[in-house]
Amino acid sequence: MSDSTTTWLRAEGFAVFLGAVGAYIALDASWLLFALLLLAPDLSMLGYLAGPRTGAGAYNLVHLYLWPAGLLVLGISGAPWALPPAAIWAAHIGLDRALGFGLKRPGGFRDTHLGRLRGPADAGSPAEPA
Repeated sequence: MSDSTTTWLRAEGFAVFLGAVGAYIALDASWLLFALLLLAPDLSMLGYLAGPRTGAGAYNLVHLYLWPAGLLVLGISGAPWALPPAAIWAAHIGLDRALGFGLKRPGGFRDTHLGRLRGPADAGSPAEPA
């Protein structure tokens, strides 16, 4: 899926990343917390130990904007502790999407809604369409 749609989706992910980092700056929260939690959603990749279908499901469940949006609603409804994790989680998802790490398909980790990820074995070949 190396077309303009993918480019737009990746640009959108980058915009979400920038917006979330901007929100985090405005919150004046701990950058240590940001560093510690930024990659935490990727622990969902451990689901791949149970196979590609389970791994894709676990990864996709954690990489939905639904969860940071829920934390945002919680935060603006009177639980300010939820705002920094919401911004960090949204930043993580946005950065993943900007880098091409989309939602996974059950065929394997490299099969995403943004196209097939290239790896060392694919170094000399163009990305495969999804």
